[in-house]
Amino acid sequence: MPEPMPTLAIFCKRPALFQGKQRLAKTIGAEQALLFAQAFLACALEDARAWSGPVVLSPASVDDHDWAISLLEGAEVMAQPDGGLGDRLWTIDRQLRARGHQQIIFMGTDAPMLIPGHFEQARRAMNDHDIILSPALDGGVTLMGARRGWPQMADLPWSTDRLGYALEQLCHAQGYPVKNIRPSYDIDVAEDLPRLWRDLSADPRPARRALFGQLGTFLTPEGLQYG
Repeated sequence: MPEPMPTLAIFCKRPALFQGKQRLAKTIGAEQALLFAQAFLACALEDARAWSGPVVLSPASVDDHDWAISLLEGAEVMAQPDGGLGDRLWTIDRQLRARGHQQIIFMGTDAPMLIPGHFEQARRAMNDHDIILSPALDGGVTLMGARRGWPQMADLPWSTDRLGYALEQLCHAQGYPVKNIRPSYDIDVAEDLPRLWRDLSADPRPARRALFGQLGTFLTPEGLQYG
């Protein structure tokens, strides 16, 4: 009997001025950071529409439940609880498993360079491994999937360059086999934007084309400086 398709669970924030992408905003300004946050969300929703399994949208606030419902027809919505990121991931993971979701891949909305190959590799790897991770170039992760419930993650060094290693070590300590799939990166600071612009240059997906155009008008003609 074939394995069920994993559930894709997207942690998201409602784009708003001075909320989210603050490291980016410090350099490029809050209004421009908001425009990019909206474009990054559109890319994540594009990934969700291409996913053939169940999709769950998990907004950062229960107040944004109705907003999240409006984003994607057919998606389940489960708002994040209060607490640190590790606590929130662990809680949502438990709640989804209680509803019958068996394999769950978590992602955020700040990795628009993810391509279909990342998701296909993640799906295939979950047939044989308890944990799959897409390591980010800054030491974090952009995709994290599990066939069984995650161990407690509250004490991990979230938002640091030590997260990926610490997460992998935690899983090994629990006896969970880990598979690292192809690496990726997320967008945290302005210095990440030129690389993203180059990586999206031949991407045909509509949301990526729109983001590529947005980046092109923001970056200088050389594509290496911003301002």
